Amino acid sequence: MYKMGYKDQIDLSKLPKHIAIIMDGNGRWAKEKGKLRIFGHHNGVLSVRDVVEGATIIDLKYLTLYTFSSENWNRPKLEVMAIMELMVSTIHKEIENFMKKNVRLQAIGDLEMLPDKCYRELNNAIKQTSANTGLVLTLALSYSSRREILQAAKNIAIKVQRGELAVSDITEDVFENNLFTKDMPDPELLIRTSGEHRISNYLLWQIAYAELYFTPKLWPDFRKEDFYEAILDYQKRERRFGMTSEQVN
Repeated sequence: MYKMGYKDQIDLSKLPKHIAIIMDGNGRWAKEKGKLRIFGHHNGVLSVRDVVEGATIIDLKYLTLYTFSSENWNRPKLEVMAIMELMVSTIHKEIENFMKKNVRLQAIGDLEMLPDKCYRELNNAIKQTSANTGLVLTLALSYSSRREILQAAKNIAIKVQRGELAVSDITEDVFENNLFTKDMPDPELLIRTSGEHRISNYLLWQIAYAELYFTPKLWPDFRKEDFYEAILDYQKRERRFGMTSEQVN
């Protein structure tokens, strides 16, 4: 007898346009198995591949993955170097798959801090996939939401100083147009793995009205069916945006 999966229960007409994920737990997953942390990062790549495939199957428009935070540079040097090497090889390998699945790759963050080889490989993949019209997959790399917000404030201040913008003209839209994410809608769903219940300096402005979904699963164990379960949970919630249930319904 056929058992209905989470995907079959999703209302495709009510998908969130944008889902953001904090991929947490690679190191703990490896430690539980008596392996080095990089072993967890390698297996985390398999989860990324599976979730991206899951997103393309349901025709999700935007998926943003917290890949490497600004704070992650403080990790042991060998681990950082291994992560960067893994990133280079993974991006290189995935370009063909991105083209097949019509995925457009983007990246946000202080990208100039990336090693030259990583930066070149990333830009190459972004250029090669730039004409794709399906899922927009954004990697948050060397990313800090506080820095992003601070930089947006500085950009606006410079425009005011130059006389290009009046203080009275500064609105939420103006501010959002100075963020890294200016060309995409705000996430409606934020998923975090590994059982942690915090945001970790990720898309702080953008997730003001996002639904938060926390799962105890460590990232290397997270697969598309878990992704679909999170979407289904999101669809069962009532999104009121400050209004009452009666107003929404």
